[in-house]
Amino acid sequence: MVMVLSWIIQAVLNSKFNKYSKVASFNRMTGADVARKMLADNGIRDVTVQSVAGRLTDHYNPNDKTVNLSEGVYGSASIAACAVAAHETGHAIQDACGYGPLRLRSALVPVVSFANNTVQWVLLAGVLLLNIFPGILWAGIILFAATVFFSLITLPVEINASQRAVEWLDTTGITNFETTPMAKDALKWAAYTYVIAAIGSLATLFYYIGIANSRR
Repeated sequence: MVMVLSWIIQAVLNSKFNKYSKVASFNRMTGADVARKMLADNGIRDVTVQSVAGRLTDHYNPNDKTVNLSEGVYGSASIAACAVAAHETGHAIQDACGYGPLRLRSALVPVVSFANNTVQWVLLAGVLLLNIFPGILWAGIILFAATVFFSLITLPVEINASQRAVEWLDTTGITNFETTPMAKDALKWAAYTYVIAAIGSLATLFYYIGIANSRR
């Protein structure tokens, strides 16, 4: 069920971005223009805006203070590009003002990286050896729980960045009564991908907890 919902949401997201990529932004501002203006408007001068390869590979890197925009966003003067660029810049603003959930998520990155590299093998061993060494499965569950918590803490980070983006785009006049809802709609569907990922992670966690408890 979760996989079907994930596929549907991704399909709708692609459709929305394709649609809003055909709507020009005010004054033909590109994604790069939007990101740089938003940073300047918030007094942030130590963050660089740069182009990266790929489609929808946009992200903010707090380690090297860069807003990385995909090629289709960096040079595009569309509402979709403006929305994505403002969203990623919203993360830079979160970083600059010490937004709590972002700091917590950044602190969890080393733990989650380790968990992602090992959890599948620990869970597999735990299931196979459940009747002999039940502790292995619980160790895997703890590791997986760390990744679930990471998914959950990501939700407020992403939602807040989108709120900052839409508000700034509307306030500056880059979007208006007609195009602001478009930017909001595009970012809403992008947020749904994080929601469904969190739901899927929770469902998987409960599945393994159920297996562990079945031994009792």
